[in-house]
Amino acid sequence: MNLLLIFLIPWRDLNMLLMKIITKYVYELLEKDCNLKKISIPEGYGVIVLNPNENYIEVEKPKIHVQSSSDSSDEPAEKRERKDKVSKETKKRRDFYEKYRNPQREKEMMQLYIRENGSPEEHAIYVWDHFIAQAAAENVFFVAHSYGGLAFVELMIQREADVKNKVTAVALTDSVHNVWHQEAGKTIREWMRENCCNWVSSSEPLDTSVESMLPDCPRVSAGTDRHELTSWKSFPSIFKFFTEASEAKISSLKPAVTRRSHRIKHEEL
Repeated sequence: MNLLLIFLIPWRDLNMLLMKIITKYVYELLEKDCNLKKISIPEGYGVIVLNPNENYIEVEKPKIHVQSSSDSSDEPAEKRERKDKVSKETKKRRDFYEKYRNPQREKEMMQLYIRENGSPEEHAIYVWDHFIAQAAAENVFFVAHSYGGLAFVELMIQREADVKNKVTAVALTDSVHNVWHQEAGKTIREWMRENCCNWVSSSEPLDTSVESMLPDCPRVSAGTDRHELTSWKSFPSIFKFFTEASEAKISSLKPAVTRRSHRIKHEEL
């Protein structure tokens, strides 16, 4: 017997479901193959913050329940138990459908912001204070993409001495930080010139110097003009950059990153 099954699934719904499945699979690989540990933050919430730009818990909005006019007190206990079981199964299926397939679910939800992680900047400081600062690692490296670069600069402003003492090098990828608007001090800008590099979206070949109007870190091409690909495309250069910085630190020489900074002239505006 030949059987043909046809599934008609809206692309948006399929995309949402695939994202959930892929995310779960990637986290399993990170734990099993990379020996990483998944930690819930902040303490007591029992949630994993996947995206610091969406640091909130979704909870159902309270609904007004109408009391049923029918009196089930006379029903046999077995029948009531069976009805309750069916009701729970129905709700479970409905919740699953709404969570993964119903784009209207967001209209039925409200956002409860997670304490101390209500913004990317707060999240970066929280992770630093509770994890990075307490880590035994002697060499800490950052890869900060897009708004993550702004969050890192804010972290430096708030924890300057600690960051300088623990961080070996920072790779920014198409960062949107601005040392003037964020009011980063002179000592921070000097440290960034020596220990940071920003791989920006550009049609030029990878590592080609790109002119900068800001007196902070050197800017080089990420080898792509697509913002979302800048991290991926510049990885080979980023890891080489980290290796050079680590070796320079070990040998107590001037960080190799300064050689990169000589390509670009910075002016104190």
